[in-house]
Formats: sequence, C-alpha cells, structure tokens
Amino acid sequence: MTVPQRVLDVMHSPGIYFCDDPEMEAAQKEQLNLLYDFNATRPGDPKRREIGERLFAEYGEGVYLEPPVHANWGCSTHFGAHSYANFNLTLVDDGEIFIGEYTMIGPNVTLVTTGHPIRPDLRERVAQFSEPIHIGRNVWIGANVTVLPGVTIGDNAVIGACSLVTKDVPANSVAVGAPARVIREINEHDREYYWRDRRIPDDI
Repeated sequence: MTVPQRVLDVMHSPGIYFCDDPEMEAAQKEQLNLLYDFNATRPGDPKRREIGERLFAEYGEGVYLEPPVHANWGCSTHFGAHSYANFNLTLVDDGEIFIGEYTMIGPNVTLVTTGHPIRPDLRERVAQFSEPIHIGRNVWIGANVTVLPGVTIGDNAVIGACSLVTKDVPANSVAVGAPARVIREINEHDREYYWRDRRIPDDI
C-alpha cells in the first residue's frame, strides 16, 4: 500500500495530532516493512534503489545510504541527487525532511522533526507535533549530530561532529556545539587548506 494522503496531511500539518489512528498504524507498518527490506539488501544490489524509490518521498539520482537506516516512516524524507549518508542515519520523519543535492551526512546522525507536548495528559494520549527540517545543497553534517524540529541549514554549511542543532544555520558557515553556534563563515583559507595546516594539492 502507499501511505494515504489523509495520513500525510495530518502529519505534515502544523499543530498537535494523535497517533492512535488505525489507518496511520497500518500505513506505518507497511513503511517499516519496506525499511527492513532496504536494510537487508547486499551492497550493489539493484533492489536497494528500487526499494528506496518506494520507501522515500524522493530518492534522487546517485543517492547512497549506508545501511542500516532507521526511520519512523521514510515517505516524508526527500533525498536530493548525489546525497550521501553514512551508517545509522535516524530519521524521525513524521514531518518532512528535505536533504539537498550533494549533501554528506556522517555516521550516527539523527534528524528529528517531531516533538511531544510538555503537558503529561496529552502525552498519555500519544499527542505529538511535527515541523519540517530543510537541509540545503552541498551541506556536510558531521558524525553524531542531532538536528531538531523546524531547523533550516543553508547551502554549503558545515555542522561539526556531536553538535545539537536547535536553530537555523545560515549558508556558507561553520556551526558547532550543543547547542550549535555559528563560529565562522567559510572563507579563503578553506580554499587552500582541507584540514588544519594541510594544504590542498595544486593538482586537485
């Protein structure tokens, strides 16, 4: 089955909703079965792309995801062309996640679109809300980063390892920390040096 539009509309709309809908539960179970099949494929198996195109909202040309991938749904996540994620990418994708072309995601990264009300009685009723995450083109997200609901990360930005991204990060900047803060813009030094004092070879 494909995920019913009514279910997607509920999850992708602003505001509180409840996760005790039988139609939602059945659709999610089907998505999780697809995810299981995706993770069970061997390297180079063409079925991985076939399953990925069914599982995710968008699975662009040249996308490579290193299994295992963990996702609440899959159908709310858009992978732009030539994007890459190392192992243990976790997608709490009840809300939509947009990942731009050529973006690189390190291991053990978690992208969280969903939260729950502080009020205890609403949590008992499985209430939640979801806000989309937008990750631009050619972004590099380091290992063990967590991105929270509603965050936008601009094109070419770099997020340092182990950062907790709670607010938007502008394009062409480097952000690190918990919570993540912009520490500098990408600059001319980065054109010459790839890491610390190590110069990029002239023939590259």
